[in-house]
Amino acid sequence: MINSHLKNDIRYITIDRADKANAITSEMLDELVRIVSQSNKNKAVIISGSGKVFSAGADLDEVKKNGLATSPKWELLSDTIHRLPCMTIAALNGTVAGGAMGMVLACDIRISLADAKFFYPVMKMGYLPQPSDALRLSKICGSSRAKFILLAGQKISCKTAYEFGLVDEIVSEDNFLSRIDELCLGISNSKINQTSAIKKMIP
Repeated sequence: MINSHLKNDIRYITIDRADKANAITSEMLDELVRIVSQSNKNKAVIISGSGKVFSAGADLDEVKKNGLATSPKWELLSDTIHRLPCMTIAALNGTVAGGAMGMVLACDIRISLADAKFFYPVMKMGYLPQPSDALRLSKICGSSRAKFILLAGQKISCKTAYEFGLVDEIVSEDNFLSRIDELCLGISNSKINQTSAIKKMIP
């Protein structure tokens, strides 16, 4: 349910459970952490979903059975992505919800199709967000807009996400894959320590 392949030293990771809106199970979280952990020598990591949704967040059956929504595995995944020395891109093929926002917020760059929606319904579900998710969301969007999303539970459009700074670029479906390749051109001849050094220079 997590597909991964390497091309030109770029790691492509796809959440592949389209029939369940790419809802993430505990086993899938383990697999994502494992793949990301082994990608620290790649030049870039691209994370996307299959079908029309990036990810609906935690699998609801596991939320009810074993409390997946509050599992520390979400924090481990986002932290592992954040610590990668290479460039990381969230290629948002569709809507992002709940815990799946963590990996998106941890990426260096976020590009999205225009019809994607963004929401993190912790207030409605009765949970707290992962600590780093709230911090990163505030850093990216500002504290007021982070509260708008987390406290007021607002579902925002891709256009609003772009205005908030949550999305760096809105891409048409026809150009989605080619744009990902273009974004990786700058690192094609780079060394991993150069990418890491630049990331450390940017607060």
